[in-house]
Amino acid sequence: MSDAMFACFREQFEKAAESPDPLVIELTTLGGDADIGRRIAADIRLFRRHTGRNPLFFGKTTIYSAGATIMAAFRREDRWLDRHAVLMVHCRKLSKSMDFHSFLKHERDVAEALLAEIEVGIRVETWGFEELIAGSDVSLEELEEKARQNWYLTAEEAMQRRLIAGVV
Repeated sequence: MSDAMFACFREQFEKAAESPDPLVIELTTLGGDADIGRRIAADIRLFRRHTGRNPLFFGKTTIYSAGATIMAAFRREDRWLDRHAVLMVHCRKLSKSMDFHSFLKHERDVAEALLAEIEVGIRVETWGFEELIAGSDVSLEELEEKARQNWYLTAEEAMQRRLIAGVV
């Protein structure tokens, strides 16, 4: 997911939203920028709240990482996967190096800022996970455990665990 993909999504989404026809969002992605996935998910939730319409999600082939974030914004009963689709969910990641070369009080502030960033990231992750598993038989604890190692599910497994409405 990239800024260019988001811009393309917004353009197509706005055109489709004007039509009274059912709105189906088809997605194939290996993932990408988590915050762009969150922005698209926010647009889906806002659309549903402001229009009263329930857009449908149709995942094809691979719905990884940020794609699962987008899928989570749809109600479980509005999520569908192609029979050969694979879903992958993982925990948020952080890649950062820190060098400490200053006064201890300053370094403590830097370390506390990093801890605050981590805490917010965990909170955001939990919001997305709770949305993804709503109405399923997957507990938050199970998802958090499996997502630490990248949890791959086939469409059939996602259906069995009640993460989606059906397989096409």
